[in-house]
Parts: sequence; structure tokens; C-alpha cells
Amino acid sequence: MHLKWLLARVLALAVAVAAAPTKQGFDWEKSEVRGVNIGGWLVLEPFITPWLFDKYSTPSNIVRDEYGLCAAVGKHKCWAALKPHWDSFATLSDFWKIANAGFNLVRIPIGYWAFVDLGEPYTSGAADYLDAAIDWARQTGLKVMIDLHGAPGSQNGFDHSGRKLDSPGWGQGDTVQQTLDVLKIIGDKFATREMQDVVVAIQFLNEPFLPQLEKEMVKQFYRDAFFTLRETSNTTVVLHDGFMGSSWMDEFLTPDDNGARFVVVDFHYYQVFDAYLNSVSPDKHREMACSASGSSKDKWSIVGEWSGAMTDCAPHLNGYGAGNRYEGKLWGSWWVGSCKGKSGKVKDWSEDWKKDVKRYIEAQMRTFEQQGKGWVFWNFKTQGGAGEWDLFQLLDGGVWPEMGKGTKVCG
Repeated sequence: MHLKWLLARVLALAVAVAAAPTKQGFDWEKSEVRGVNIGGWLVLEPFITPWLFDKYSTPSNIVRDEYGLCAAVGKHKCWAALKPHWDSFATLSDFWKIANAGFNLVRIPIGYWAFVDLGEPYTSGAADYLDAAIDWARQTGLKVMIDLHGAPGSQNGFDHSGRKLDSPGWGQGDTVQQTLDVLKIIGDKFATREMQDVVVAIQFLNEPFLPQLEKEMVKQFYRDAFFTLRETSNTTVVLHDGFMGSSWMDEFLTPDDNGARFVVVDFHYYQVFDAYLNSVSPDKHREMACSASGSSKDKWSIVGEWSGAMTDCAPHLNGYGAGNRYEGKLWGSWWVGSCKGKSGKVKDWSEDWKKDVKRYIEAQMRTFEQQGKGWVFWNFKTQGGAGEWDLFQLLDGGVWPEMGKGTKVCG
């Protein structure tokens, strides 16, 4: 029975691939990705829009994630709470600003609850805004990577997966199949011939936390999601490395592995989620960025998230209401210095700090373009108190380096 199923699947895949569109809207072989994330919009993050968490938290019920917000106010009121945010946080004018600054791609995080209702507190509605964003991208000439940022049960337990937990619940019960079902919905709608001019990649899952997940389970999930998508088209797929580097995916989903093509490995690069890294000098941060490596040996690779941050001083970066390592306010950390002038709005930074951040950004841009197919900065904007994570503030403040002109910052 298994053999019959396998033969049928191979035959169906061969027919689908033969009929699939062959021209994608982005030349992954010859072009570099220079993108920015539209984070904190369709999946909430406390440090990006703390006002939502401030507004709906009470002394007896601190809201720490999107799940908690909807649980606190109820599904219908949660829609009413989120709609003004959805309507205003990302706009067509933002996409024009991104395009006019020389970027060519936006990565758009979205949660599974935008597509299915599994009986949880989450409210729907975000999917309509993804449709709008794709229209904006088409108008402005930007390409889109759709990123499934939150899976049922949470694939990492981080607040930006939708639900903050002590450990991932994804992989238990029906959660993997439910995720595949959501990806089928996304693929059937966005990996079509009509969409390939603008939707140039689909990321199956953001940051599955491999230190606490079964590697073979994640591999099988990637494989199932890949071949299901290939029944629709050859749209490029993106696989996050799970914080374990790419070697565990060597010889996996390559042309020698059942003819798999158009596969990108995604690495995320941050130098702030560790007490030691918060303690090093700007010169050391830049030195480490210049020597960073992690590209795949047999697939295209990008750095799908990175920032200008050299400290974790941005309020709520480590969770709503949590402290930071730089001032020794998290367990296992120690006092390095005051966060004053190390975060906040770019316009309030000293000229020396602006120069240090600019050179750090420049070092990362150079390295990521040399090591792989490019990068996607996190994030396009914040509410205002995290300038080192806020592209628009960096652009307006003259801190963002000129792209494509080369740099000597790495030697």
C-alpha cells in the first residue's frame, strides 16, 4: 500500500512539475536579496508595538503575546483591537519608501491563525492585509517572501510565534499536519503562475527551535511541505536552519534528492541574545560580523533576519516587561553599562554611536552578500523606542549605509 501511494505521488508530482510555471519573478541565481521584514504587523511583537501590550495588560493579567491579548479581550474584541493596527502600521507609502531606498524584497511574517480557526483565542483578519501587501509590492516593484511565523502549538515558544511558552508545543498531536494544511492554503493561493511575478518565495516555518525539537521530524515536515508545494509550482521555498547551522540539511532537498530545486536556507544573525555579546565593544561586534559564516554548501542561503543592535537595550526585546542583559537585569547577565543612548530614537543618538551602528550594519551587509544570496533586515519600523531595529529611523537619521557601493569596513 505504501509503495502504491509513493508511485502515485511521484506520478502526480511529475505531471504537476511539467505543467508548473518555470519563470519566477526573481533570479535567485544572479540576483542579491536586499530586503526588509514587515514584522510586528500581522504577528505582534512586544518590542515593536508595545502600546498594544500596554493598553490591554492589567496588574492581574500581563499580556505577553498575541494569543494572550485575544484571550484577555475575547475573539471579537481582539479583532476590533487589532484592526486599527493592521490598517495603519504598514501602508502603501511604507512600501514606496522601502522601494525608493533601493530594497528589492519584503519578507512578511504571518501566523497560521490568519488562515484557519483551531478553536483558540486568536482572531482572523490578517490574511486580507497580506493580500493588500502583495498588491502594494506589485505597485512598487518589490518582491515578497511569505513567512509562516507562527505554527500551531508554537514552534519555538517565543512570543513572536504568537504564543510564549516554556517550550515548543509544535510537533505534538496534530500540529504538524495542521501546519501542512495551512501551507497548502498558502501555496494554492500564492504559489501560482499569476502570483509568481511578485511572490518569489514561501518560508515554511520561521525559527523551529531545533534544540528542543526532533530534527528528523522537522526534516520530514520540510520534505512534505516541499513536495506538496511542487504539486502547484516551482516557487522558491525557504527553510530556516533551526539555529543549528545548515550541515544537518546537507544533501537534503537538492537536485540529487528527488530533483528538488529552488530551495533557500535561512540563517538569522543577532549578536545581542547573550550576556557576553552584550559586553563587547563596537569594534568587536564589527569584527565578528566580518568573519561570520554559515552559508549552505549545496543550496542558496540568505540571512533572513538581522539588525543594527549591539545591545539588547530595546524595551521589551526579551519579552514584554522583561529586563535586559546590558544593564544586568536578566538572570545570568552582569552590568555592562547604561542603556541610555544605546537604543531609543535614532535622532537622539550621539554622532559616535550613529557611526558605530552604521559601520556594524555595513559589515553585516558586506558579509551576507559575500557569503550567500543576501539579507533581509529586521525590521521596517518600530513604535519608536528601538532605533537600531528600525529601518525607517536609520534611513531618516543618515545611519543606513548606501547599498551596492562596496565598503572597506571589513578590512
